[in-house]
Amino acid sequence: MKTDAQLQKDVTAELGWEPSINAAEIGVEVKDGVVTLAGHVSCYAEKWDAERAAQRVAGVKALTVEIDVKLPGTSTRTDIDVARSVENVLQWATDVPKGSLKVMVENGWITLTGEVDWDYQRQAAASTIRHLTGVRGVSCNIAVKPKVSTSAVKSDIEAALKRRATSEAQRITVAVHGTSVTLSGTAHSWSERELAAHSAWGTPGVQYVVDEITVVN
Repeated sequence: MKTDAQLQKDVTAELGWEPSINAAEIGVEVKDGVVTLAGHVSCYAEKWDAERAAQRVAGVKALTVEIDVKLPGTSTRTDIDVARSVENVLQWATDVPKGSLKVMVENGWITLTGEVDWDYQRQAAASTIRHLTGVRGVSCNIAVKPKVSTSAVKSDIEAALKRRATSEAQRITVAVHGTSVTLSGTAHSWSERELAAHSAWGTPGVQYVVDEITVVN
């Protein structure tokens, strides 16, 4: 089991290894396995990459992000300009159903709403706009429409877990309530926990996933 000092060292190294991040502008604090990132970045994509980099490090139990997005003068745009850019990009995105989403922009923060058939379409919509100039944050409130009976969801998720992580599947419990799925149990790393959530989200009919899996070393 890693000490907080070792975990801080590893997260700092991972941030420095990621070329899209200016690690010198981000501070790392760790207490009882909970990592806090603080500082300033020049775009939302960099903040997102910093979060993902920290989550990749083995031993991270939870993550708190206190990073501010401070856009340089050349990247500052009006909300109307940002909204137009988002609509244009979504129109050309092959993984996003045309006309299925609504866009709201306030102080550079984008909120997406609407419905899609699959979670990968929801993820694609958020990913597509993350790197646009002027974006300070993204809230993805897109719902996934159910397509199958919920009685089949539990077996589909459990089968996916066994295919992708045989050793982990036995320690993860899947509970289905309507179109909501609750995952509980234990995983050895953040990536294993993420794999279980991905398996749940990849099942047709799932609209919400509650991840209560505990990462243990």
